[in-house]
Amino acid sequence: MKNFLKYVLATIVGIMIVNFMVFFFLLAFVGIVTALSEKTVNVQDNSVLTITLSSPLSDRTSANPLDNFDFLSLNPQERLGLNQILESIEYAAYDPKIRGIYLNLTDIQGNFGGLASTEELRQALLQFKESGKFIYSYSNLGYSQKAYYLATVADSIFVNPETPLLLTGMSSNVTFYKEALDKLGIRPEIVKVGKFKSAVEPFIATEMSDANREQVQKYLGTFWNHVVQGIAESRDIPADSIQALTDRFDFYTTEQLRAWGYFDGVCYEDEMLAFLKAECGIPAHKGLRQVALSDYRHIPATARAEARQTQNKIAIIYAQGEIGLEQNTRSIGPDFVKSIRKAREDQQVKAIVLRVNSPGGSALTSDLIWREVKLAKAAKPVVVSMGDVAASGGYYISCAADVIVAEPTTLTGSIGIFGMFFSGDKLIREKLGIHTETVRTNAHSDFGGSYPLPLPVSSRPLSRYEKRVLQNYVNQGYETFLSRVMEGRSMERNELDAIAQGRVWTGKDAQAIGLVDMLGGLNHAIGIAAGRAGIDSYDIVEYPTLKNPLEELISQLSGTIRMRILKDELGEGYATWQEVKAITRQQGILARMPFHITDN
Repeated sequence: MKNFLKYVLATIVGIMIVNFMVFFFLLAFVGIVTALSEKTVNVQDNSVLTITLSSPLSDRTSANPLDNFDFLSLNPQERLGLNQILESIEYAAYDPKIRGIYLNLTDIQGNFGGLASTEELRQALLQFKESGKFIYSYSNLGYSQKAYYLATVADSIFVNPETPLLLTGMSSNVTFYKEALDKLGIRPEIVKVGKFKSAVEPFIATEMSDANREQVQKYLGTFWNHVVQGIAESRDIPADSIQALTDRFDFYTTEQLRAWGYFDGVCYEDEMLAFLKAECGIPAHKGLRQVALSDYRHIPATARAEARQTQNKIAIIYAQGEIGLEQNTRSIGPDFVKSIRKAREDQQVKAIVLRVNSPGGSALTSDLIWREVKLAKAAKPVVVSMGDVAASGGYYISCAADVIVAEPTTLTGSIGIFGMFFSGDKLIREKLGIHTETVRTNAHSDFGGSYPLPLPVSSRPLSRYEKRVLQNYVNQGYETFLSRVMEGRSMERNELDAIAQGRVWTGKDAQAIGLVDMLGGLNHAIGIAAGRAGIDSYDIVEYPTLKNPLEELISQLSGTIRMRILKDELGEGYATWQEVKAITRQQGILARMPFHITDN
């Protein structure tokens, strides 16, 4: 009895300690949220707007304070979305207190954004240069290929003396799990339409199919040629010379690279800061007046609100993440249609820009969203702006729009459907010794078998009849997908089927075959929407409506903390962990792109 009371008391004390920790943790976050929301910024004359891009880039700035918190250092760090970065750069061009932009790419992350997002940022900086203000770029630890491509927009590029530039081109690596699944006794059950729909290949093969290799080679070549051409034009270096340097693969000194035109200056960071002070007319004994992008973004938002003189609105609706059954900041669910409906029914909203950054997912949810986009198009102009990827289900929800705008390096298309299920009868029966028996009322009551393990692995394979039924269902889904695109893009079936079959296209190639109308970024899409609506002045309203920061904090506390800690601990391995985890979720009928895209 004494031991029992001791354990009970220890349990009560433990619960109280945990509750106190959670309470104080929440108080700390409330303080962080308050501090961030009440931040005021005083920009002095002759200031430099400093852009670092040290965090992963999303289309939209999150209101979730957990997204703005470093759990290892326990410090708040504002993570800006592309929307507010573009707005800040645009405002800085007309701000008399800003002399220019300092691209400090020392801490840039390889995954800060895809190539299409980089292109949008690059175009915004090119627009900024038309104001006559300077842009200088510097890296203390060396430029990645993508960072260097961004840096070439600058008037001058500077680098630390000991950090050479290594251009290698682009590659794609696909991991195949077939033999591992065979050893485990798990068999994938595949139904699909489209010879290029290669999302299932890693589970049924040990090497890439010819069709898959063809499409990957095509889009990688388009990506790299676009980067090379951009560098060539900005740095006045022949594209052939850049390709030759890439093929030679060697570590050249920064002085050699400067002599060949890749850099303008080789210096240490203190020398770079001294150069910036001189450019701003600041005496050497005084400090450089830098304004961080995370601070400066509060000013454009305030200025825009004060300048608001119109009731006309353009709604930007962000479709970001995989398409599934849950709606949140990282995924698109059936509730997404409510945002489109709200914008459609709002009389002050004169046009809609649907910003799509999604590899696809659930075919059913995609169709629900397609329907709502079609209804919105009947009421007012709808323009789609494609980000890094708008493929498969991401294209499905886009195809009904009046106009589709994509970056040259956007990945899109992938018009196809597949279904994937895992059966583990050998694993369950032969290796684990678990046996199941079934009692049913009808011939197919046990369709797909049972799931005796805490894994999405069934106890038996699909029967021939079941597989035939599923294949017919997938075929119908493909025909439905084609019909949606045929209607939206005014194409004949044979014409569309020839470029569909699950094939992934770049934005540039998609424009040539009629899947995309124009090349450009979000701002270009907004301009098209305004023109179609016949309005010159307008305010921007964004959907889905972000939750109150504290509400978002409470609803996502545990999951977000776990994800952020994993990302910090696993580093580049986090993407692989996500891909393996997705294997267990990637079942059912899907309209999804067959790749996870990462950049260097």
